[in-house]
Amino acid sequence: MKTFALPTSIYPRINGALFLSRHQKGQQFLLSRSARFLSPSPTLLCRVSASERPTLAAYLFSPMAMAPQAVISDEVNEDGNFSHLIKAHQESATRLPPLEEVRTLFDRSTRGMLSTFSQKHVGYPSGSMVDFACDSDGAPILAISSLAVHTKDLLANPKCSLLVAKDPEDRTDLVITLHGDAISVSEDKRELVRAAYLKTHPGAFWVDFGDFQFIRIEPKVVRYVSGVATALLGSGEFSGEQFKSATVDPISQFAAPVTSHMNRDHSEDTKAIVQYSTSVSVDFAQMLDLDSFGFNVKAGYQGKTFKLRIPFPRRAEDRKDVKTLIVEMLQAAKSKTQGYKSRITCLNWVNQNLLPGDLGSDSEFYSPGLDVA
Repeated sequence: MKTFALPTSIYPRINGALFLSRHQKGQQFLLSRSARFLSPSPTLLCRVSASERPTLAAYLFSPMAMAPQAVISDEVNEDGNFSHLIKAHQESATRLPPLEEVRTLFDRSTRGMLSTFSQKHVGYPSGSMVDFACDSDGAPILAISSLAVHTKDLLANPKCSLLVAKDPEDRTDLVITLHGDAISVSEDKRELVRAAYLKTHPGAFWVDFGDFQFIRIEPKVVRYVSGVATALLGSGEFSGEQFKSATVDPISQFAAPVTSHMNRDHSEDTKAIVQYSTSVSVDFAQMLDLDSFGFNVKAGYQGKTFKLRIPFPRRAEDRKDVKTLIVEMLQAAKSKTQGYKSRITCLNWVNQNLLPGDLGSDSEFYSPGLDVA
C-alpha cells in the first residue's frame, strides 16, 4: 500500500469521505475507506498546509485511494484486520482460570449426555439425555428409574461419563466430560441429596416415586475441550480431586437475571460496551453469561455471528458491584463515543474536491478526550 509522510493529521470519514490513520510502524499515514471508526485512538484534526495539499489531493482521489482498502475500516475482513483486532482483544480479556471455569459451568448446568456400557449390546456404549444437579463437591446427582436402560447398565457396570456442553447449539463452545463411577446414595443421605436435586429441578415430583433412586457420579477424571469460540481456554483434563477442590465462581449465580435484564432493556448499551471494549463496530451484542471477571456475548458484524469475552475493569465483588461495573463501562463507552463525534459542518467537501484546509468559518474540527500520542 502506498504511504506518504504527513505527520500531523488524521482525517475521519464523515458521510462518505476517506480518512487517514497512523501507521503503526512510523510517522506515516495510510489512506483507507471506512463508514465509521474502528480505531480507539485517532489523532486530533488540524488544517493542511498549502504545500501538503497537492500531494494529499492527488492521492485522495486516485484509483488506489478509492479502492476498498482496510487499514482500520469497515472492510477489515478483507485483509484480516478484523480477525487481528478480535484475536488481540480476546488474548488480553481476563477470564476465570480453566479449572474454576470448568467447575463453574458444570455446577450451573442441569442436563447432559450420560454414557454407559450397554448390557443389551455388549461392547457398545449407550447414551441417554439426563437431568442432574451437583452436590457440594461438584459430583453430579441423578434421579434414575429402575425401568430405564441406563439404570440397568449402571447396576451392571458403574463406570460412566457425563458430557455437558456450554451451548448445545454451538459445537465450537466449551464441552466438558466427567468420567466417574456411579454410586447409589445411601438412605441416611437421601434427604440431603433430594434437597440439592430439587433446588435445581423444583418441578421434579417424580423423584418420590417408588421406582426412582438417587445416584452420585464420583468424579475420577474431568476433561474439557473448546473450539473457536473459546480457543484461549484450550483443552486439558483434571483429576477428580482437583475438580472437587475447585471453587464455583460466586457471581455466576446472577447470570440469568442480569443477562435477561440487559438483553431485554439495555441491548443498545451492551452493544456500546462491546464496541468500546473491542474497537469493532458490531451490529448487535447479546449478553450470554457472566462471572466475576466479565461477561460473554454473542455479537454480529457484517452478517457474521461470533462470541466474545468482555472483561470487567476489575473483579466483581457481588451482584451490586456487577451493576456498578457495567455502569462504569457504559459511561466510558459513551465518553469515547462523544470523542469520536468530531463536529464537522461542511458542504460535502469530498464531492467538491475540497480539503479541510479549504473549509470556511462554518466548520469545526475537534476531538475531545482522544489520544493524540
